[in-house]
Amino acid sequence: MPETGRVKRQRNRQPRGPKVNMAPILVAIAFIVVVLFVAFISTLIKKYTPTKERVDLQEYYKVQGVDDMALILDRQLLEEKAKFWDGHVYLDYSAVRQYLNQRFYWDSNENILRYTTESDVISVNAGENSYMVGKKDNTTEYAIVKVDGEAVYLALEFVQQYTNIDFTVNAEPNRVQITAAWGEISRADVKKKTAIRVKGGIKSPIVADVAKGSRVTVIDSGDNWSRVCTEDGMIGYLKNNKLGEVQSETISRPFEEPQFTHFLKEGPVSLGWHQVTSPEANDRVADVLQATKGINVISPTWFYLNDNDGNIYSLASRDYVTYCHEQGVEVWGLISNLENPEADTTYVMTHTSTRDYLTNQVIAAAIEYDLDGINLDFEALSSEAGDAYVQFIRELSIKCENNDLVLSVDNYVPTSYTAFYNRAEQAVFADYIIIMAYDEHYSGSEDIGSVSSIGFVQNGVKDTLKEVPAEQTILALPFYSRIWELTPKEGSGEDVESASEDYVPYTFTCTEEGMQTTEDICTANGAKMVWSEEDGQYVAEYESEGKRHKVWMENEESLEQKLKVMKDNNLAGAAYWKLGLERPTAWDTIIKYVN
Repeated sequence: MPETGRVKRQRNRQPRGPKVNMAPILVAIAFIVVVLFVAFISTLIKKYTPTKERVDLQEYYKVQGVDDMALILDRQLLEEKAKFWDGHVYLDYSAVRQYLNQRFYWDSNENILRYTTESDVISVNAGENSYMVGKKDNTTEYAIVKVDGEAVYLALEFVQQYTNIDFTVNAEPNRVQITAAWGEISRADVKKKTAIRVKGGIKSPIVADVAKGSRVTVIDSGDNWSRVCTEDGMIGYLKNNKLGEVQSETISRPFEEPQFTHFLKEGPVSLGWHQVTSPEANDRVADVLQATKGINVISPTWFYLNDNDGNIYSLASRDYVTYCHEQGVEVWGLISNLENPEADTTYVMTHTSTRDYLTNQVIAAAIEYDLDGINLDFEALSSEAGDAYVQFIRELSIKCENNDLVLSVDNYVPTSYTAFYNRAEQAVFADYIIIMAYDEHYSGSEDIGSVSSIGFVQNGVKDTLKEVPAEQTILALPFYSRIWELTPKEGSGEDVESASEDYVPYTFTCTEEGMQTTEDICTANGAKMVWSEEDGQYVAEYESEGKRHKVWMENEESLEQKLKVMKDNNLAGAAYWKLGLERPTAWDTIIKYVN
């Protein structure tokens, strides 16, 4: 039995397989772990190691031509390029006007550069290194103006003579750094040698190395990186932890800004325009003045541009002026560009020779007739003539001042399409800017309406004062109304066109009438006059000869509303178009506000 049991136990044993060696597996696993670890560490190193790649500076600053220079203005890289010729920096004329000084004027017809200071007109011919200041000849060591095809370039050194700018020139890449905005800037010292980069991030290419202790201007501050500009005009991003404390610093340079003065009357101006269309009309000046109250300036329409050479036609009278002076009234002769349609105002303005001749003609007439001032009334100008017209005002003002003449300039109420008249620049040189606060609606308008509603006047004053000081602003008001005659259009209301929102169901014509004539016509036709708060005047309607008529009336009540605007805004005075269209009681209203 014991033996049998032993045999049984042997049967229960399982046979053993070959023995497995684990070492190679463990080695393989360890190798994989090491490889993965190395890869992980490599990825971390790659991720957190700053790139040493450097940006192509010629491409970064977009410098392509041999003569091109990157243009950095007030620590901002501009799209425009400067030129480096004969050891001097040149800027495109349009860039000079846009960014540095709008007072430079280039005559592309006669290749003449002009600049007007508070006392002199500077004149330069293209390609020359000499220039005239008034009648005095001056020279430089460089050509002041260079013409390259259609492009015109000004020497930056010459621009600097009349402009509060500073500039430095650097190479690799060629660049000029201009400072034109003076005042407070943000600056910081670099705490540790580092680099500025194209963008914020260590993987962004390097723009330039910066040394420890170097000073940078902070253009924009970010959470981790800030956009900076080095002292030599390299622009890029710097990590904030490399920057010291950002501090405000005031920068400036010695520069004497021009001081412009004006001939302004001690009290308010009360100016009446006297329309003179023939020599005989001058003989009626006594009657015209005696019908007024409080007038201290009269402006006869004596002169107008008569041809493309700059000649003027004159109706002036020395006896007229003598009489006015005896009455204590100044005479500001008006010169217009509207009478002779053959005279091309744009041509005369945009050619220096004809503009100069016109200026001299005006001044000669003012001296000959002992005028006290000039009233410039150039209207319907094209935008093409805008810069030249402003230059004309600059140049005329210098000669007016030299001859003790007041210069006033008539202007439309400001609109987007008259912005080129540049009233702000006019006001720097002219003594008075006159707002013609009328012709809100006229014969060529799209619809009928007031000649001068109160809202039109208020907005005209408000917008003008954004450009012109109140003490130089004169508010011009109408003495006339327009009587509108309306004729219904055939089929009005029956076609597709009639459904348009801006459709006008009638055609219209108008006549211009003085105060009393307008009221007489309305009274004779039984018109009912209703006061309009919106318009600040009476509105009347009547039927005559089967046609509807409508008028927004200019009278003492509407005139007073407008004069209150003048008074409330502390303007220099008022003007009136035109003497003879008012009635006597209008002056009783006027002298309450312009005394």
